[in-house]
This record gives sequence, structure tokens and C-alpha cells, in this order.
Amino acid sequence: MIAYSLILFAVAGLLLFFGVSIYRGNTKWIHDYHQTNVKASDRSAYGRAFAKGLFVLAAALLLSGGIALLGGGGGVLIAELAVLFGGIVLAVFILWRVEKKYNGGLFG
Repeated sequence: MIAYSLILFAVAGLLLFFGVSIYRGNTKWIHDYHQTNVKASDRSAYGRAFAKGLFVLAAALLLSGGIALLGGGGGVLIAELAVLFGGIVLAVFILWRVEKKYNGGLFG
């Protein structure tokens, strides 16, 4: 379970790096087709909202990895997977809403 936790922590670190960069206004990390219809005046708000989805995903990865370090029992496994998949679903929902609000849909 240590390898699982290390992988989740590393991916969460990358997501946090990109999330902070995007939150600060560096939306070049977001693919162009996701920004096709985003107005120039909304770029900053779009970046902050998008970054929040990345932060939720990173938090889910960190929490799931932390739970995995508690042990390998069946209850711990269910808890870490529930946190992981729940966080993924929540992050995808947040990102979908951001894209719908600022871009008119997932692909413009």
C-alpha cells in the first residue's frame, strides 16, 4: 500500500502545482478547445473555477493515499476507494459545470 500512496501523493502534487498555476491566471495549461468560447473578461474567473476542480481531485488523492497508509484491511480498502471515486466524481462534476458555464459545453 505504500507504493499506492506514493503514486497518489505524486499525482496530487502535480495536480496541486497545475491548480495553483491556473488559479493564478496561467490558463495556458488548459487545452485550447476547453477555452474556445471563454470571453477574455472571464479568463481569470474561469481559471480560478477550473483550479477548484483540480484542488478537489488532489484532495481526494491525498486523502485516499493517507487512508491507505492506515493498513490493508477490507474496511480500509473500501474507505480509500470510496474517497478516491467519490472525489473523482465530484471533481468531474465541478469541471463539467465550469466548462458549461464559461465555454458552453465540454468541447465548445
